[in-house]
Amino acid sequence: MATIRLAVIGLGKIARDQHLPAIAGDEGFVLAATVSPDNAGVTGVPHFASLDNLFAAGPAIDAVALCTPPQVRFDLARAALDRGLHVLLEKPPGATLGEVAALVAAAEASGSSLFTAWHSRYAAGVEPARAWLAARRIDRVRIVWREDVRVWHPGQDWIWQPGGLGVFDPGINALSIVTRILPRPLLLQDALLSFPANRAAPIAAELTLQDTAGTPVVMDLDFRQTGPQSWDIVVETDSGTLTLSSGGAVLALPGQSRHDADREYPALYRHFAELIAAGRSDVDVAPLRLVADAFLCGRRVEVAPFVD
Repeated sequence: MATIRLAVIGLGKIARDQHLPAIAGDEGFVLAATVSPDNAGVTGVPHFASLDNLFAAGPAIDAVALCTPPQVRFDLARAALDRGLHVLLEKPPGATLGEVAALVAAAEASGSSLFTAWHSRYAAGVEPARAWLAARRIDRVRIVWREDVRVWHPGQDWIWQPGGLGVFDPGINALSIVTRILPRPLLLQDALLSFPANRAAPIAAELTLQDTAGTPVVMDLDFRQTGPQSWDIVVETDSGTLTLSSGGAVLALPGQSRHDADREYPALYRHFAELIAAGRSDVDVAPLRLVADAFLCGRRVEVAPFVD
C-alpha cells in the first residue's frame, strides 16, 4: 500500500505528546501538513492556519487526524469526508452522538474510512483482560479514575465548556476499556455530577451502572487528585480478581501480572492504516453514549469554584 499522506489538525498537548511521535514511527504514514490557528507547526512540515487554507494551497493529502477540542470537530471532519479523505477522530469523537451519526453517513457517502480512536483500548492489558473475562462469571466491577487536571489539562478552558466533558474527558477512557472487556452492554442506573460553581462541566462524578445481566459496575471520577494518579479497573469474578491499572497498561490476574510498554498510539495508527487499506470504518459510540446518559439522567450538585 502507498504511504498515506496525513495532516494533523490541532497541535495541542495530545497531538504533540502522542500523535506526532506515533506518526513519525510508522512507515505507513508521512506527516504531510499540520493545521492550527494558534501554533507555529512542526519544523520542515507545511503548516496552515485553517483547514480551508490547507485545501486551497497545501500539499495533497489522503487522510486527517483530528486532535482539536470536540466542540469544533464536526465541521472539520465533515469537510474532510466531503473531499474523500479518511478521518481519524481523537476521543471523544464528537460533542454529541448526533454529530457522530452524521459523520458515519458522510463517510459512507464518500467511501472514506472513519475511525473513532479510543486509544485506551490499545493499552497492553486490555485484550488479554477481555479474553480472560470471556470465560468467567463476572460478579462486580469497580472503576477509579482520578487525576490532577492541572497536570494533564493545563490551561485548557475548552474542557470546562459545554461539550468539553470535564472529568469525563479522561473518564471516557475508562468507559472505552470496560465497554471493550466486558461481554455485555452497560446501562446507566444513577449518576452524581459535581460542577464547580464557575464551570459548565463536572469536576467529579460518581456513576452506578449495570450490565444487561444485572452485574453491578460503579465508577469514581475526580479531577482533583494530587500526588499519585489512579487509573484502575477491578473486576471480581468466580475465578478471582482481575485488575487493570495504569490506564490499562498493567494487568494483574490471580497468580500473575504483566506490564508492557506504552503502545496505544502506534497501535491506533496501525489500525487506521488497515482500515484505509480495507476500505472500512471503525465507529463505536458506546463510551460516548454512557457519558451522554450521565448528563441526561445525572443529579447535579454545585461544589467550590475551580481556578486553574
